[in-house]
Amino acid sequence: MLQIDCRDFICSAAALSTTLLRAVPGFVAAAFKPPTRMRVGVIGCGNVSASYLPHFTASPHVELVSACDIIPARAEALAKAFNIPHFYPQIDTMLAGAEFDLLVNLTNMQEHERLNRAALASGKHVWSEKPLANSFEAGQSLLALAEKHGLRIWRAPAMVASPAFAFMAESLASGKVGEIQVVADDNAMLLMDHGDGVISHVQSGFNYFNPHDHRAGEETRETISIIGSEGTMGLVGYDWDPRAVDLATLEAPSNHRRAIQPNGFCWQMGASPAAESLFTGRPLLITPEHAVHLLEVIETARQSQEGGRRIELQSRFQYPIGA
Repeated sequence: MLQIDCRDFICSAAALSTTLLRAVPGFVAAAFKPPTRMRVGVIGCGNVSASYLPHFTASPHVELVSACDIIPARAEALAKAFNIPHFYPQIDTMLAGAEFDLLVNLTNMQEHERLNRAALASGKHVWSEKPLANSFEAGQSLLALAEKHGLRIWRAPAMVASPAFAFMAESLASGKVGEIQVVADDNAMLLMDHGDGVISHVQSGFNYFNPHDHRAGEETRETISIIGSEGTMGLVGYDWDPRAVDLATLEAPSNHRRAIQPNGFCWQMGASPAAESLFTGRPLLITPEHAVHLLEVIETARQSQEGGRRIELQSRFQYPIGA
């Protein structure tokens, strides 16, 4: 059986009607005009709908037909606010009510799959907030159902349609930013669990373009970021050339630059404090245990990659440093 979607049906019917009208004396073909807008039904009238509806009302291609919400008062309020003629308390009555072409699903995430399936089974196109379904298998099933009925289904967000993403895609496709040809183990991504709910991600390599060419003092952005439950902190400059620390907390949410690096510090000076420590007996924050631990991290990361498994580290060092 040939499948045809609503838009194709409308266009085909319009063409057929125009042909018939031209063949009948006394009728003017120009008097018949096919619909120019898609009839939309919105389900889920909470906070997200307040962001969607202004765009619908401004679109020349949309006719808002119905609103639906399990809290009837919300559906009624949305309908009144945006001049939507029909509102319903559940999807079954909505699908059996006023005709529409596109269901816009703005409900709870756990309900997306069920409601999307019901809409497709009723011959409606679907735009769904994320996720499309609750599993990969269910998502495939929805795509197959849409294809079976000649319907379209989409999922938010619409970011790939933004000018910024389009520019990035064009730049990548044109080769402006190059491509990294990996011929040796000089690029690494490492996920580490430090215990007590602390997770870190480290990405390193020698094939990255740097606009500052490692010139000390010219990097004014954060290169190390730490995100916690009550604040964020970022190291400004390179790890080998720290310039300052940006800190924002619940108590002081405005990002404030702290620990401005005093002149004179550089990583090469480490041997001088070592000599001083030997002379005075004063301990250094720099420890050999820390150095050995880093060696284990490097070696174990390779083993983890090769074996595809999580590996527990054995070495330890005093932490926090300076305590």
